[in-house]
Amino acid sequence: MRNAECGMRIHGRRCETTRRQALHAPRPSELQSAFRIPHSAIIAAALCVICSAQVVAAAGAWSPQRSGTMNWLRAVYFLDENVGWAAGGKGNVLKTSDGGRTWQTLPRPTEDVVRDVYFADRETGWLVCEADIFSPRTQTRSYLLKTADGGGSWSRVLVTGADVEVLLVRVVFTDHAHGWAFGELGALYYTQDGGASWSRQRVPTQRLLLGASFLDAAQGWLVGAGSTILQTEDGGSRWLGAQTPLLEPTRINAVSFADARRGWAVGAGGTALATTDGGRTWRRQQTNTDFDLSDVKFLDAREGWACGANGTPAPDEELTSQ
Repeated sequence: MRNAECGMRIHGRRCETTRRQALHAPRPSELQSAFRIPHSAIIAAALCVICSAQVVAAAGAWSPQRSGTMNWLRAVYFLDENVGWAAGGKGNVLKTSDGGRTWQTLPRPTEDVVRDVYFADRETGWLVCEADIFSPRTQTRSYLLKTADGGGSWSRVLVTGADVEVLLVRVVFTDHAHGWAFGELGALYYTQDGGASWSRQRVPTQRLLLGASFLDAAQGWLVGAGSTILQTEDGGSRWLGAQTPLLEPTRINAVSFADARRGWAVGAGGTALATTDGGRTWRRQQTNTDFDLSDVKFLDAREGWACGANGTPAPDEELTSQ
């Protein structure tokens, strides 16, 4: 355990935590989603599948890590098993090159809140920023920052055009050219020239869009408020809705696909969904928590990171799937 103040341990079926933490889960489990907690502690974890005659369980050993900041961390993104970034309040951007064991604070590019972080490679990255509420409304409510030198310097990119009141919450790229930024009221903006220009795409919802996962420039998924799950196979020219097992409208915060078939989505009240047919159908997974789950990202079917609020994905019990 690297940070005794965070008080996080998992032994067999028991999991105890006392503060908000971000978690990194680098082993397969049926649930396949660790949980990202938006605070200054970042946790590394190893999950494994334990098979017996009675149960397939997810167990793990978690160790807290110091992030070096006391600001609220809102987003995390890993390029591979070693290199990742976290970002949040007051323009804080952190970087790790050793799988999260240590974190470096990068030069602060803004004093505004950073809602999301994305890197296409070790040099090219994007931040989604929300302007201070006291900023004059002649400026856009949301903007992007782009770096081409690994976070050493950043340039501002305007996306929403005349829609100055649109709040953007996420950005994702499939390569250096094709990307999407999205947020409230079904706002979805698309670029095919690396962010030099953006155009709005139409989606069959006016719900807040909160998460996306794209395998390439054609195939992708969007999730959001009101149990929204949308899928495209043509780069966003057409979006189709998916059926979920959720009986009541639920805020789905994030989605991640490891390949064309296997994906996970997480959201409010400990909601976790999984699909093995490319998002056509979804099944619910048990997380043993009712805390909101904020984000989930998987490099492949074996390794992923995620965040949540105020605690642990599985208090006092093992993670199981349904």
